[in-house]
Amino acid sequence: MSTVRAALTQTINAFKDMPKSVKALGRLKGRLDAVRGANVEHNVGLIRDAAKAGAKIVCLGELCTGPYFAMVKDPMWLAMAEDAANGPSVNAFAEAAEANRIVVVAPIYELDAKTKKRFNTAVVIEANGKIIGKYRKTHIPCGANEQGEFAETFYYGRSEGPQNRKSANILGKNPYFPVFKTSVGNIGAAICYDRHFEGVVAALASAGAEIIFSPAVTFGAKSRRLWEQEFLVDACRHRLFIGGSNRRGEEKPWNQPYFGASYFAGPDGEKVQNRSPRPDLVIADLDLGSLKKPDPSGWNLKRDVRPDIY
Repeated sequence: MSTVRAALTQTINAFKDMPKSVKALGRLKGRLDAVRGANVEHNVGLIRDAAKAGAKIVCLGELCTGPYFAMVKDPMWLAMAEDAANGPSVNAFAEAAEANRIVVVAPIYELDAKTKKRFNTAVVIEANGKIIGKYRKTHIPCGANEQGEFAETFYYGRSEGPQNRKSANILGKNPYFPVFKTSVGNIGAAICYDRHFEGVVAALASAGAEIIFSPAVTFGAKSRRLWEQEFLVDACRHRLFIGGSNRRGEEKPWNQPYFGASYFAGPDGEKVQNRSPRPDLVIADLDLGSLKKPDPSGWNLKRDVRPDIY
């Protein structure tokens, strides 16, 4: 398959009965399953709509099963974490993948069944509903900008290495950055903050990634500026496609605006045309065959790199 129609979501928390103030968040205790359920139902609908539009793969948003709770440090949200193999969200997304014959990249809040540690994890599901593997976010931010806080280290840790069993569908030797061989191509994931670190895309490219998905929850002036640059540069440098997905809108009770602006970057440093008329879906046709052609600039960065001096 040379050209692949791919989709990104850009949406926000779908649970309607959110408190109006941060002080009132406590009334959600005991109701987090309902929060998760509303968001899973919403995203299953987006999976279905992406497939109806001809997409063969769709990447959902970072931590897509709830609001972006890292705006505050509240232990209540720890209960949102779930198993990445048999949790309710993954089971529902796997059923949707099979029903709609579409590959799904599903970023969830993971609770490791053995270690009880929590991770920010993207689960890759084949179009037959089978889980291929997962990628755990490697770099975890903790800080604040002029708009708000992101206290992610309170909720989950960074990837600790091997995440998947050995499989013919897992490409590459770097255990931190697996590439997944799917029916639509070789897929990598770099979740949000990961995109700022220079070795991430290089590691995925060296393992054979053709499309890298970067689901994110991002805001702030500098982030907005770099959002328009980083993916384009990395896609060009490594001759692959990168799909950056960001939330779009505001979530109660924090009312933090997320700028959306999701897009696919192509191997020649260009944005790929968005063919979706909807604000909550970005859909683009990615010509994977072009990745095997010579760079039109005449450059051959892979051949001419100097690893002996840096």
